[in-house]
Amino acid sequence: MCRNIRVLHNFEPPATEDEIEAAAIQYVRKVSGSTRPSTANEEAFDEAVRAVTAATRTLLDSLVTKAPPRDREVEAAKARARAAERYGVRGATAG
Repeated sequence: MCRNIRVLHNFEPPATEDEIEAAAIQYVRKVSGSTRPSTANEEAFDEAVRAVTAATRTLLDSLVTKAPPRDREVEAAKARARAAERYGVRGATAG
């Protein structure tokens, strides 16, 4: 599950609230061991997602770097190339 959590810091444009919440959901899913909480646990799950989302936003807003912002398309192309090498995909195309 955690493989779906992506680096959100130092991108141009900055991470969106949707990206931050998606990472928070993945984190809470991993920690709880559940992709869908039971009705009894839904409120706790949702509150955890809200708390992790807020903490992540605070972290991202507070981080400082001297590195130039990363380009999302360049990073996506690198990830596709790594996946193609890792899984032996030949002729992988950008897309």
